[in-house]
Amino acid sequence: MRHLLVVGLLLLLLGACTRHTDPRTTITFWAMGREGEVVAELLPEFERRHPDIRVNLQQLPWTSVHEKLLTAYAGDALPDVAQLGNSWVAEFAALNALDPLDARIAASTAIARNDYFDGIWDTNVIDGAVLGVPWYVDTRLIFYRKDLLAEAGFPEPPRDWDEWRRAMAAIKQRAGADKYAILLPLDEFGPLLSLAVQVDDPMLRDGDTRGNFTSAGFREAFGFYTSMFEREWAPRMSDTQISNVWNEFARGFYVFYINGPWNIGEFRRRLPPDFADKWATAPLPGPHGDGASVAGGTSLVLFRGGERHEAAWKLIEFFADPAVQVRFHALTGDLPPRRSAWQDPALAADLASHAFREQLERVKPTPKVAEWERIVIEMQRAAERVARGGADVDATLRALDVEVDAILEKRRWIIEEAGKR
Repeated sequence: MRHLLVVGLLLLLLGACTRHTDPRTTITFWAMGREGEVVAELLPEFERRHPDIRVNLQQLPWTSVHEKLLTAYAGDALPDVAQLGNSWVAEFAALNALDPLDARIAASTAIARNDYFDGIWDTNVIDGAVLGVPWYVDTRLIFYRKDLLAEAGFPEPPRDWDEWRRAMAAIKQRAGADKYAILLPLDEFGPLLSLAVQVDDPMLRDGDTRGNFTSAGFREAFGFYTSMFEREWAPRMSDTQISNVWNEFARGFYVFYINGPWNIGEFRRRLPPDFADKWATAPLPGPHGDGASVAGGTSLVLFRGGERHEAAWKLIEFFADPAVQVRFHALTGDLPPRRSAWQDPALAADLASHAFREQLERVKPTPKVAEWERIVIEMQRAAERVARGGADVDATLRALDVEVDAILEKRRWIIEEAGKR
């Protein structure tokens, strides 16, 4: 009798397991930061469109995701699809970890290459192969106080560096000793990098194997940046020394601020209601006219050797839908990478976003080397030494080239060895 009871219980358990087995293909998706939290709201629509696919979303903090990705690569435990910062694509390409997407894109009716901003798309092209599809875009431009700029005699934002210099000089003259024309936190590399991509000379040379920071172009951008501190147009302060950038903007501590699209929402939330007409955004001015900026953001990638690529690719196509991109923007404030998404009435009516739309037509990718994040930090440190301590510019740039050449030593060796085969 007891034997029959045990058998019966086992049959019930087996039946329950059978009834609850999910026949769908389950794909793992790694998403980061705020986007990882918000994207969960979009996945029910994807699963409704694709009832045979289930998405296992893993939300990861930006502070640990790079190490987690490398650990997963070493342990052969990468997800089916992941969000990857555009500056990381070259690093994982060097590891041969990414699956080329050219054939999938060519066969796709959901992804139109020509609808994407050129500079953003180019961040994913390594050695001629497309390794990611842009998910959202990021760039830098000017946030500025319209009222204070007009009071200084400039009713419109600057159109080139010479006009920008004149505007900052006029603002500083009116502001006095305790206020400034521009805020350039010395522990942030973004503003300097945004100026550096506007000149013709590349930051790396010889096939991206050596530093090119002593070139005339970078010397001009670096000199323009450091001169803002020398002339006291910018305070010698790091981000941690500024209590609240929005409060300081409201009280006129600075007029210009080079930053990204997330600050549109922050400025609207944090500034007093009567400030709505006192600030605006503008594309970056260049040395002689319209300026470029950095092509940033994140892309969606597939990793080599994945067993569920067909299902994972459908998720990438879903996020490429302009309507989905518009909804994602509404949830996060992140900017769509497709031009057609910008035709949505909500984006078209947002005046603060117009400058970003214009700037995105003039963005450039940073050098596509795995060591880039180390290099850009050294670039920022070099600028801080000049701005804070008065180090000689030319000597600093020569030393920066030497430091970067050392960082790229392994890259040169790999290329040399490959050439021998």
